[in-house]
Amino acid sequence: MTHILHRQIHGTLPVAVAGRGVELFDRDGRAYIDASGGAAVSCLGHGHPDVIGALHEQADRLAYAHTGFFTSEPAEELADMLVANAPTGISHVYFVSGGSEAVEAALKMARQYFVEKGEPQRRAIIARHQSYHGNTLGALAAGGNAMRRAQFQPLLAETQHIEPCYAYRHRRDDESEEEYGLRVAQGLEDKIQELGAETVMAFIAEPVVGATAGAVPAVPGYLKRVREICDRHGVLLILDEVMCGMGRTGTLHACTQDGVAPDLMTIAKGLGGGYQPIGAVLLSQAIFDAFATGSGLFQHGHTYIGHPVACAAALAVQRVIERDGLLENVRTMGERLRSLLAERLGPHPHVGDLRGRGLFLGLEIVEDRATKAPFDPALKLHARIKQAAMARGLLVYPAGGTIDGARGDHVLVAPPFIVEDQDLDRIADRLGTAIDEAVADRG
Repeated sequence: MTHILHRQIHGTLPVAVAGRGVELFDRDGRAYIDASGGAAVSCLGHGHPDVIGALHEQADRLAYAHTGFFTSEPAEELADMLVANAPTGISHVYFVSGGSEAVEAALKMARQYFVEKGEPQRRAIIARHQSYHGNTLGALAAGGNAMRRAQFQPLLAETQHIEPCYAYRHRRDDESEEEYGLRVAQGLEDKIQELGAETVMAFIAEPVVGATAGAVPAVPGYLKRVREICDRHGVLLILDEVMCGMGRTGTLHACTQDGVAPDLMTIAKGLGGGYQPIGAVLLSQAIFDAFATGSGLFQHGHTYIGHPVACAAALAVQRVIERDGLLENVRTMGERLRSLLAERLGPHPHVGDLRGRGLFLGLEIVEDRATKAPFDPALKLHARIKQAAMARGLLVYPAGGTIDGARGDHVLVAPPFIVEDQDLDRIADRLGTAIDEAVADRG
């Protein structure tokens, strides 16, 4: 009996009671390798002593002070650290409690920026099909996942969607990755022209698409071309790095691997590593200046923004990552994990693609490798894989609707940055077995 409205109403969840390193433990004593960090959240694993110590220390000193009255030391220190390590042009940080809130705030910043500049006609938001930007109404409207949007469509603000950068599905055999990237980026140019550049406010995209498509990276040159198009038309570029950012792809910010700096960037999951709910928007000097010389405020806010304990936790997480050189471990272990998955599942008749960056990898599951045909969605193969993996003590992040919100299955693998060789061997072996079983038992 539970009085919680769980995500899935029918079924019984194990009760998590402890976490240590890369493992979680349930009330019945079973151990699970957290090979997805929950939803690419637990970048330092569980129970890290430095973070736990920082939480205790901050809670003893100050748990909460409303940002309408005070700032706090951990918030100021965390902002300093984030700006010091941010892409070129970023000058300020706005703290929130998670990724959806960060996207909501970024969209409102974009709108207010143009109002402050005397361009109130700019209101159109362009995003991509098969993107995911959060579950609040503004973020859901920006996202391009048909399944998540469907029942809430009447409540959503109008948003324009263009083709995603999804080379496995959409690159032609007669074009290189670079040629494909330029072709798909042209969709943004075309949409801006169709709407009228003077009406377009922002383009939002994930540098590496996470939850809805399974670690799909931008091809070389794509984001640079997008940046050029946005600059030419005065459109703000919002990069959503809630899932792929803060070290997950091997660099602190995924977009630096593409040589691109945004006007606004959203971060969350790896920022606090799950030790406290926290997210943030990183904004450029130009946007800050428009607010500062205009109304002198950002017309937005939540009760728990800049929460001192959350900021202290995130500051501790980021200091550990820097001190222990964990971005190098992400790159090294990411290459090894990709190699192990390729060895175990590369020849698999139902694994069509292995992709991603760093410790952010995706496997697309197909019925036929030659045609890339997906399994019947009614089979819910992704759910079968999740269940089979959990039965073997492995947590991964499968999802369906990979292709268009209805068809397709993928598995996202995103273990903690502290993962070691022996952990990777167990992850690859257990995931391979889970996929084999799920496919064999599909009925």
